[in-house]
Amino acid sequence: MERLLDPSALGDHVDRLYRAAWGLCGSREDAEDLVQETYARILAKPRTIRGDDDIGYLLRALRNQFYSQHRRASHRPRTEPLPEDREFVDPRAGLRPDEAVAAREVFARIADLTPDFRDVLVAVDVAGLSYAETATLVGAKEATVTSRLFRARAQVARALGSGMEPGTEGVPTERRP
Repeated sequence: MERLLDPSALGDHVDRLYRAAWGLCGSREDAEDLVQETYARILAKPRTIRGDDDIGYLLRALRNQFYSQHRRASHRPRTEPLPEDREFVDPRAGLRPDEAVAAREVFARIADLTPDFRDVLVAVDVAGLSYAETATLVGAKEATVTSRLFRARAQVARALGSGMEPGTEGVPTERRP
């Protein structure tokens, strides 16, 4: 004899399902989640069962839900917690305001350089090109690239360290006797 599963009678079986789920999962928290997911799945649409075996139907549904979860979990990559004793550097400056301000200041000083120095500095230090690739890019000898890069770095460092504007590297800042 077939009949519809009575949703109002399902609460009578929560304790037994919970103990069965705990046995399957080995964890109280996972067992609670499994029982909730099983009930949610069963209550999503009307169910027809044979006879008066509500608990048998619920246990089969619980077991099927458990194995379905494990199948899905086996296809997902496993994650491990990060070690607590290590500090990881966040490459996104947007989350570190002090670094974002410093980066803006450096890029502003680079942008103030004359084109010959700026192009070489951007190609090597920002874009990561080799000296040879940069020489081809700017149409100069590799030795010229090396010289311009050295002078461009010095101008940016001086401008950042003393608040000077790039391009004033030939102006002495103090007189020596």
